[in-house]
Amino acid sequence: MQVRGLLLLLALLLVAAAAEAGKNKKEKAKKDGSKCEDWRWGPCVPNSKDCGLGYREGTCKDESKKLKCKIPCNWKKKFGADCKYKFESWGGCSAQTGLKTRSGILKKALYNAQCEEIVYVTKPCSSKIKSKSKGQ
Repeated sequence: MQVRGLLLLLALLLVAAAAEAGKNKKEKAKKDGSKCEDWRWGPCVPNSKDCGLGYREGTCKDESKKLKCKIPCNWKKKFGADCKYKFESWGGCSAQTGLKTRSGILKKALYNAQCEEIVYVTKPCSSKIKSKSKGQ
């Protein structure tokens, strides 16, 4: 009976310690020493080349900060890493241009980014002919 009580007490102490550790992490994340609420953030500037890890600078009154950021290295980078779009399906292939097109509607603009409401993208039509009958 005493062993069971001791194990129960030990389990309660472990749960309490884990909860306290989680609370400290949340407080550290919130506490950045600034009470300013009107931050203005610049674009993400990659460390090298035109994509990958980098930093964005922010200012608020007489304070400034740098945050880590990442620019994706894919075809959407011309819209900016801070503009997120919801794209529709690709349209049919144009025989005149050899391209297919689709549009995207702005879903979210991060860090006060200036984003276009609707964007259009094109890509070359596939030269492969896909067959629907497999295994014949």
